[in-house]
Amino acid sequence: MGDIISATETFVKKTLVNAEAGHGWWHIHRVRHNALRIAKAEGANLLIVELGALLHDIADHKFHQGDHERGSRVAREWLESQRLDSAIVDTVCDVVFHVSFRGLRAENGMESLEGKCVQDADRLEGIGAIGIARTIIYGATIGRALYDPDGPVLSLDAPWHVDVHTPSPSTIHHFYEKILHVKDWMHTPTGQALAEERHIFTQQYLNQFFKEWNQ
Repeated sequence: MGDIISATETFVKKTLVNAEAGHGWWHIHRVRHNALRIAKAEGANLLIVELGALLHDIADHKFHQGDHERGSRVAREWLESQRLDSAIVDTVCDVVFHVSFRGLRAENGMESLEGKCVQDADRLEGIGAIGIARTIIYGATIGRALYDPDGPVLSLDAPWHVDVHTPSPSTIHHFYEKILHVKDWMHTPTGQALAEERHIFTQQYLNQFFKEWNQ
């Protein structure tokens, strides 16, 4: 199956050549690395995990007018063009469809172990040093303020943050909307262990941010 992996890698690199910095090839590369690391520890199917990781952001809804089905459609077209077994295609496309964050109240729907490995790896990208950088990059890309001290009170359960389609008041607010919850959303024991250190670093960053902001 090495040929399908190599071909898919080439396809993804070409498709995402102009992607936003936090969602480009090196994001895919890191997700693949960690997804396989988690999958090996959890006993998941490595082919499905690797293909799911490679294709998980092939058409992210955030950059396609909120179309949550576009990614799985593009993934299916690609995999079927490679004459892959239909059962593998279906499972990989299910991973791609369910991997994205849809709000705190949204049903996740991820059922396969392989999908949970990919989703855990993708969620690791949202916390820690890389997660902080990606959050700030994305906020700047969409024109979101870094921080607005006159905005809503920062809280992990404030009402303004439960709907992903409602813009966060600022990037720092977004940490409370999503980033500080990620540790609790991990599926696998391996993913949970990997998330712990990154979560602590994220908390330390916010503590330092407010220390400097208020000096």
